[in-house]
Amino acid sequence: MKDGRLVRQGVELEMNAYCRRAVAEGVILARATGGSCTVVTLGPPSAEDVLREAIAWGADDGLHVCDAAFAGSDTLATARALAAALRRAGPFDLVLVGRNSLDGETGQVGPELAELLDLPFAEGVRGIEDLGPTLRLELEHDDGRAEVEVELPAVLSVAERLCDPCKVDPEGRAAVPASRMARLGPAELGAGPWGEQGSPTVVGETRPMEHDRALQVLGGPVERQVAEAVGLLVARGALVPGAGSLGPALGAAPPEGAGDVDLAVAVLDEPGRPEAAAELVAAAARLGREAGAAVHLLRPLSRPAEHPADAPAGTDLVVTLTGSIVAEDVARGVTAYVRAEGPWVVLAPSTAFGREVAARVAAATGAGLVGDAMTLAARDGRLVAGKPAFAGALVADITCRSATQMATVRPGMLPASPQGEPARGVRSVARPTGVRGRVHVLSERRDDDVETLARAEVVIGVGTGVLPEEYALLSPLAALLGAELGATRKVTDKGWAPRSRQVGITGRSISPRLYVAIGLSGKFNHMVGVRAAGTILAVNPDAAAPVFTHCDVGIVGDWHEAVPLLQGVLRGLVEPEGAAVS
Repeated sequence: MKDGRLVRQGVELEMNAYCRRAVAEGVILARATGGSCTVVTLGPPSAEDVLREAIAWGADDGLHVCDAAFAGSDTLATARALAAALRRAGPFDLVLVGRNSLDGETGQVGPELAELLDLPFAEGVRGIEDLGPTLRLELEHDDGRAEVEVELPAVLSVAERLCDPCKVDPEGRAAVPASRMARLGPAELGAGPWGEQGSPTVVGETRPMEHDRALQVLGGPVERQVAEAVGLLVARGALVPGAGSLGPALGAAPPEGAGDVDLAVAVLDEPGRPEAAAELVAAAARLGREAGAAVHLLRPLSRPAEHPADAPAGTDLVVTLTGSIVAEDVARGVTAYVRAEGPWVVLAPSTAFGREVAARVAAATGAGLVGDAMTLAARDGRLVAGKPAFAGALVADITCRSATQMATVRPGMLPASPQGEPARGVRSVARPTGVRGRVHVLSERRDDDVETLARAEVVIGVGTGVLPEEYALLSPLAALLGAELGATRKVTDKGWAPRSRQVGITGRSISPRLYVAIGLSGKFNHMVGVRAAGTILAVNPDAAAPVFTHCDVGIVGDWHEAVPLLQGVLRGLVEPEGAAVS
């Protein structure tokens, strides 16, 4: 790291998993329609190899946005440079981007690019049907699916399961002639500002998320291992539910006139996610107490409500955004609110909906946006957001230079507000959003709640060593521990568990008090997702399985034998009321 930014010079770069699908799908569509496919990348000179790989795979040509002036670009500065390059290279019918970068994981560049190009956007595409002037898309979201139609031209971010990835060996990449690639710098793209100067976010202290593991892998008869393992878990406090800290109580009456103060923390209320809204309002109320700010709840409605719904405790003002609940339209309403009211902070859930709305608003207003924040604090009048990167390997404190500071937060990452009465005496004002009509939602299906796994104190993670018809055998153990079920990517690829339960580098990063790994090998791509777990217990019959290099306590044995034994020992540690004791 240098000045909080990644040092990429001299480092071999790799096309990320999502972009490999974007390139492959671009080549497929170009061939099917008789069109052409141009690949664009922003990066240091070594990023040229990414273009070579794409062209070797079948792309027609490549554009390399490359100059020292672009160094230190955050997501908005990156989107501005890419938008300028696309305008220069156009016209085009479709822009495909990877759903995430694997280092930042924010999913912001796509919707920011769409806003800057004034185009519709859809996230997580895993199926495309060409209908001529429109595309019918199947979308994969964190906890469900959607089917939409989008007018062309458009920007789409692609899911990992859309198609087979673009992948070419070094010899094939080296054979691509330089004449098929062009380099663009500030002279071709305009005055900017570019790079760090054009980035409204500032990376502060960056630190590794250290979690040293005890690596106590046991041996001998499974019955003896289980008894010893439970003793080790007790000694570590892994079986004692954490009380947690919610900070000052919410729900008390705000100071007189709090709804009239100039400073405001605004919260985006995503339709159908009341728990996420309550969590963000709780965080906003804590920030508001620190900074002397009122809490504004931005509530999208497709039509004016006859009877206003309750607002979460801590809300001072409800701003209803009426006309549409499509993300693009809601973003226009939030943008108008930000320009008119100038809120100090805007918080949104880090979901497909929240990411698009927040990213569009940031691009439209020039506001700094921190994606996937895991902590929020006020310091010297600025919002300080702690953001994980590299699947939780690093945590950075990020601030924003802009007057309005924005952050998205994954549901379940912050303390939830206590259950209680909703806010009373809350004022309400209405603002129209307008309807662009470029994205038509045909259907939506929620398979799960994205908050569930994030909030779980105990998670049982399963791999393909546990067949779906055997999940019921884990239910008694899950009930004893109060556990939720997580899964590896192979499990969700097979459809044995919803994608919202996928843990790992292309899934979710979680931080339970206890993670129990059963029937999974423990490869790096999965285990980085539980890097922040308090204690990891692993059960695997192979003493050489990678999972034993990532755990605190390991039982070498068949889970079919070990799990019933675990249940028996744990049942003896549980009080009649069901609370685990040390």
